[in-house]
Amino acid sequence: MARTNPLQFMQQVRSEVAKVVWPSRRETMITTVMVFVMATIFAIFFFGVDQIVQAILRVILSLAS
Repeated sequence: MARTNPLQFMQQVRSEVAKVVWPSRRETMITTVMVFVMATIFAIFFFGVDQIVQAILRVILSLAS
């Protein structure tokens, strides 16, 4: 692997950072809202699944005793 001095390294870093396309404020806000919406939907879904499994297990355990 070729070694570079610190000055060359910093120049390469600046060159690569200049290529990055940063999201706009609007894109960031929309993405953040979507993450919260999806997390809420999944939380509700898994809560429902948990309640169904709990009810089934209660029935099975009540039959066993």
